[in-house]
Amino acid sequence: MPARSTGFVVAILAIVAAAAFALSLFIGRYPIPIGTAVYALTGGLVGRAPAPGDEAVIHAILFTQRLPRALLAALTGAGMGLAGAAFQGIFRNPLVSQDILGVTTGTSFGVVLSILLFGLSPAAQVMGMATGLASMALIVALTRIRAGNPRLILILAGIIASALWSALVALVKYVADPFDRLPAMTYWLMGSLSAASYSDVARVGLTLAVAGGIVLGLRWRLNLLSLEDEEAKAFGVPAPLLRWVVIAAVTVIIATEVATVGVIGWVGLIVPHIGRMLVGPEHTRLLPAALVVGASFMLVVDLLARTITAAEIPVGILTAVVGAPLFLVLLRRTGGAWQ
Repeated sequence: MPARSTGFVVAILAIVAAAAFALSLFIGRYPIPIGTAVYALTGGLVGRAPAPGDEAVIHAILFTQRLPRALLAALTGAGMGLAGAAFQGIFRNPLVSQDILGVTTGTSFGVVLSILLFGLSPAAQVMGMATGLASMALIVALTRIRAGNPRLILILAGIIASALWSALVALVKYVADPFDRLPAMTYWLMGSLSAASYSDVARVGLTLAVAGGIVLGLRWRLNLLSLEDEEAKAFGVPAPLLRWVVIAAVTVIIATEVATVGVIGWVGLIVPHIGRMLVGPEHTRLLPAALVVGASFMLVVDLLARTITAAEIPVGILTAVVGAPLFLVLLRRTGGAWQ
């Protein structure tokens, strides 16, 4: 696809993401007219003033609930889309998602352990990020056991780490109080954006800006990881170092997001496929597209999660319900091709 066409597609995707963001502010159990929402968001400069007595309610709904939640949904989806696209490129496998190396389960262990010890508190996010990064350290240690195909060793190490962390999560749930701690763990593991706050937005946004910026800055070099390490070296790119730098940056993104919103699957698997259908497999185009598509996807799913039923559905459940059939459609359209 020509560069001009790619820019046009990404611009359209950005408009779609902006529309999804706007809808998430207007639509909900307490619908807010567009003009009234614009009036509140612009400080009364544009739009229609709310009815007398409704100002405080509308301000609270927009600025305390919907705005931080929409921002967090967009940032989370963007990070997961970027992580999935980067990992699929590194491992040259279209079935790879952001949890391939066990960082998701490692982060989950830290959070559920913190809930067991201290209850659901800010300490849970700190401990979750710590164990997520510890999972990455475990992967590094496992890859040093023996030499071989670096991608195969990484995948096998990820399987080992995931199994270990999953067993520890199950152990913590087994010993947890079934009337207090266990329900909190179960709900968190299903993934939710209901407790979004501006501090969460700042943390996830800063992580995505720094770590995601590193991945985007290296995006043209990721194309060379489809070659063997010796061939990539001939182009002046040290493939092993590049691989570990990208993995480390993506690990930070995943650990931060999982510790903040819980386990949300399928996004990092589906979004890169959509991006490849739209702009092709070349990473200088694919990664920005995956970033924007991921934001749009998460915004739409979160909007559905809080509006289609009287009780809010955890986002992690809905991404699986929506993601599985969507993935089948994508496979049918692409025939499993990813190059």
